[in-house]
Amino acid sequence: MSNKLIDLQNITKAFDGQVVLDDMNLYIRENEFLTLLGPSGCGKTTTLRIIGGFESPDKGRVIFDGEDITKMPPNKRQLNTVFQKYALFTHMTIAENIAFGLKIKGKSKSYIDDKIKYALKLVNLDGYGSRMPDSLSGGQQQRIAIARAIVNEPKVLLLDEPLGALDLKLRQDMQYELIRLKNELGITFIYVTHDQEEALTMSDTIVVMNQGYIQQIGTPESIYNEPENAFVADFIGDSNIIDSIMVRDELVSIFGHNFACVDKGFGENKPVDVVIRPEDVELVKPEEGTIEGVVTHIIFKGVHYEMEVTACGYEWLVHSTSCFPVGTKVGIKVDPFNIQIMNKPESEDEEAVGVEE
Repeated sequence: MSNKLIDLQNITKAFDGQVVLDDMNLYIRENEFLTLLGPSGCGKTTTLRIIGGFESPDKGRVIFDGEDITKMPPNKRQLNTVFQKYALFTHMTIAENIAFGLKIKGKSKSYIDDKIKYALKLVNLDGYGSRMPDSLSGGQQQRIAIARAIVNEPKVLLLDEPLGALDLKLRQDMQYELIRLKNELGITFIYVTHDQEEALTMSDTIVVMNQGYIQQIGTPESIYNEPENAFVADFIGDSNIIDSIMVRDELVSIFGHNFACVDKGFGENKPVDVVIRPEDVELVKPEEGTIEGVVTHIIFKGVHYEMEVTACGYEWLVHSTSCFPVGTKVGIKVDPFNIQIMNKPESEDEEAVGVEE
């Protein structure tokens, strides 16, 4: 990946005395698809608005391509924003909507006409220029909003939950569209969502946020497979998170039963959190498992069955392509590589931060 394009340095922001971002540091590289992911109120939209210039930080600096733009107004920044509500001008045609920013910049008519054609082709809406926004579907309106943003040739496109209002199938189609656009245009995408699947599908880098703090930054694979704390594990996909005891290196006791694992350096007989993904729980004959349990619920999900197995008083979530009917006695086995060990937070506050300073 190429060099830093945006550098957020020690950003703090509060609204009515409520701290939304607390001394946040984050950099974004050129041509990166970076997603800010987290629950409502975690600070992700505020971060986006600070990058876009719609909010000013109380403390800290926004550096863009080596220049301090903390106090620069939004229209002077080399950024464009696409909102969830599209914000198209209803009294203008599609072509006029796309041309709006270019007209303000005083571009020539022939330049604008070329750009409109190019943008419509790029979002697969050739020939839609003369139509009015209300004659388009939600997905088409969203594409026009993106077309309007990209004709201005921004270095960065900010996308605030832009697919939130679309139905599932259309959302998935648009995810692929956005990846294609990013690759074709070579611009940096900063994307805000609370949808884990969306983040995993599209991003080069995911920044998981909670309560104004960054919990983890990494590739979709590393965040899914190597979550750094229980919050990330729970937020990205389903997980079994179990209070356990680290007996010694490479051995953990789960509900009093010893499981081999690959983690080291947690000490001896230390309380830890164990994270096991549902697809990593292997159901076998009762006598072949490390723990015995009974299947209590089953749902067919298309690709796999989702089951709940009660074992040692805990409801294990299990995904398997094999069906075990309700009432079946089973054994639970887990490959040592699929057991993730995490330190327990020392305090409530650390639980919110989730990252050791």
